[in-house]
Amino acid sequence: MWFNILLMTILAICVATDLKSRKIYNKIIFPGLGIAFISHLLLGGLQNLFASLTGFLIGFGILLIPYFMGGMGAGDVKLLALIGALKGSSFVLYTGIYMAITGGIIALILLLKGKKLWFFIKSIPYILCGARYGVKISLSEEESLLTCTYPYGAAIAAGAVLTFLLDGTVILW
Repeated sequence: MWFNILLMTILAICVATDLKSRKIYNKIIFPGLGIAFISHLLLGGLQNLFASLTGFLIGFGILLIPYFMGGMGAGDVKLLALIGALKGSSFVLYTGIYMAITGGIIALILLLKGKKLWFFIKSIPYILCGARYGVKISLSEEESLLTCTYPYGAAIAAGAVLTFLLDGTVILW
């Protein structure tokens, strides 16, 4: 119960700051990590601390490659790692699945809202034809489509909330 309250509080704060200033602050993440590790140690001993560290590493690892490729902020990586430290490895794995799904849905909605998706689809034949003959077709709209970003903390939080509500199960339609 304690970890659920702490998780939901941290998620609410991080989503609010991510939406407002596009940042997830270390002054929220690092104390949360300290509380997670110390609480797990005090409440369950070294075994729970090890489980918390494992969840932390898994959460950290899930977004590490997208971070190195420039598609993710460091705060997003640390937030998912914190979720793993608080709730464990299986919870953070399910959160990663739901995070990816909700992140994709949010991105698709933003593309459709900005009408950039249709422009990109219409330009694919020209880009492919140009690439076949060694010509790089540079369309300013297409490049802005590929560089669009949005605060991914919302998708991470949605994934965690879905995992919490569904008790860590994956729903396959």
